[in-house]
Amino acid sequence: MAPGVTKFVKAEWDTAILVCAKCSKRLDGGFGKKGKQRLAKALKAYLGVKRFRKSRLGVVEVKCLGVCPRGAVTVVNAADPKRWRLVPKGADLAEVAAGLGIGVQA
Repeated sequence: MAPGVTKFVKAEWDTAILVCAKCSKRLDGGFGKKGKQRLAKALKAYLGVKRFRKSRLGVVEVKCLGVCPRGAVTVVNAADPKRWRLVPKGADLAEVAAGLGIGVQA
């Protein structure tokens, strides 16, 4: 085991999607069927993310990514960290998933 690391937690993720919590909070929802969900929660539901670590991908809200766009949420696919996305309020989740290079889980 590496020095300073005492335990590991296994996850089945192929990638992680990082969603800015500060951007989501500013929009006060704006996603999902009724337009009232935060982007992370709406993406999890749309993509069929099952039990958190047992899923093939993780959608995680992070404190702040430091971009702060108006009327949008900053999103990063950890498998493609050079291209950050700005997702406008009310964006179609199918288009968001396609833009992130991920699809609905079986």
